[in-house]
Amino acid sequence: MSEKIIQEANERAAKYFSRRHFLHNCMTGLGATALGSLLGGCNLFSGESGEEGMPQSLNPLEPRAPHFPARARSVIYLHMAGAPSQLELFDYKPDLQKLHNQLCPPSILEGKRFAFIRGVPKMLGPQAVFAQHGESRAWVSDHLPHFAKVADDVSFLKAVHTDQFNHGPAQLFMHTGSARLGRPSIGSWVTYGLGSENSNLPGFVVLTSGGKTPDAGKSVWGSGFLPSVYQGVQCRSKGDPVLYITDPEGMDRDMRYQSIQAINEVNKQEYETFKDPEILSRISQYELAYKMQISVPGVMDISNEPAYIHELYGTQPGQESFANNCLLARKLVEKGVRFVQLFDWGWDAHGTNEDTSIEYGLRNKCREIDKAMTALLMDLKQRGLLDETLVVWGGEFGRTPMQENRDGKEMPYMGRDHHAEAFTMWMAGAGVRRGGSWGETDEIGFSAVKGKTSVHDIHATILQQLGFDHEKFTYQFQGRPFRLTDVEGRVINEILG
Repeated sequence: MSEKIIQEANERAAKYFSRRHFLHNCMTGLGATALGSLLGGCNLFSGESGEEGMPQSLNPLEPRAPHFPARARSVIYLHMAGAPSQLELFDYKPDLQKLHNQLCPPSILEGKRFAFIRGVPKMLGPQAVFAQHGESRAWVSDHLPHFAKVADDVSFLKAVHTDQFNHGPAQLFMHTGSARLGRPSIGSWVTYGLGSENSNLPGFVVLTSGGKTPDAGKSVWGSGFLPSVYQGVQCRSKGDPVLYITDPEGMDRDMRYQSIQAINEVNKQEYETFKDPEILSRISQYELAYKMQISVPGVMDISNEPAYIHELYGTQPGQESFANNCLLARKLVEKGVRFVQLFDWGWDAHGTNEDTSIEYGLRNKCREIDKAMTALLMDLKQRGLLDETLVVWGGEFGRTPMQENRDGKEMPYMGRDHHAEAFTMWMAGAGVRRGGSWGETDEIGFSAVKGKTSVHDIHATILQQLGFDHEKFTYQFQGRPFRLTDVEGRVINEILG
């Protein structure tokens, strides 16, 4: 069977050999420039030995050492797609309450851009009750009563800003460092730099909840110009964890193994001829897919967790939920997955209906995540995993201190517009200072007045904890070195222990 498949594949490849032969042999002058751009100039082809005496390039997910000793072995990134309001969660502004329902001073709006606000809106005071918690005296609202108990385990970033105020571009910027399509996501950079510790599982796993994917689509976990083997693998907490992971009817494990072996023999011959890095990705993906059939169902099954864990997280096996995904995230990093990305959709609070209102919609979303994200921190801590797992929480931008209006008319329910100038994120674990806080906003939470933090700073800090100098961690593409932080970014040392 294998010999026949190889022979047929070689006959098909021969039909197109003249075109490929041209590209393969034009390795000088203009041909070299063009081909170098196409191949991305990646440095996978080191010639060092890897598995089974093969070149290292045939195992692109082999574990690799970072620039310096790392504090974090894995990352769990919790993204609230739609952007939660910092003014109802962590950024307490009593002066804003005094201005509630008053017309917004025109000086605040002058020269600013908003997604939907038109005319002169009214100010909107905090629609939550705040209190200080723990030894750090961190302000947390009554929307997150469970999380308030672990406020001392995190560091808050109170003055994060972005230059995007629409969901799709802002999500791309937050997860790829660019508002335009085509750049690798954070998880792809991490697996490119570190490889995978578990050869039976992807190095980068994506879990979604809330009923929809983020506005920016699957590009937020794509590999961009990196080889596609580094893109995120989306798994599900309901049904088959990965689509098509079960064998088709009439095919058993041995037959599938033989098929993959035959296909990869063809791919290896193609690679030896054309040196295309995507062929390596294809080989790795076929082999990983076969291994995942055995390993993934067990890891993604939460039904065998003890009752106290289900009570801690609020999980219900068989459902697609944020709680289930938080428990899966712990299980995945425990098994050596480098980067676990959770996207929870439904945080857009415009006030166009009850589900998108500050009064009801936001409170309901907080109920969905509060217990589970708290349990995740507690569970990681009790297992000794928080010391080596970096947990990041946030949205793509913040919310305005004034009510949203459209065409000068107020919404049916109270809502806040998109706000790029100041919002809150938090980090925990892996060398992040416990009970820390960095950055401040003005008395109404509109602008940063201290500790202004950029998206590139967030990325630089994540890479720092993983052992990378963000300025030196690059990938050659289209004639120049690219990096996640582009030409900006500073490590936020103020929250690191």
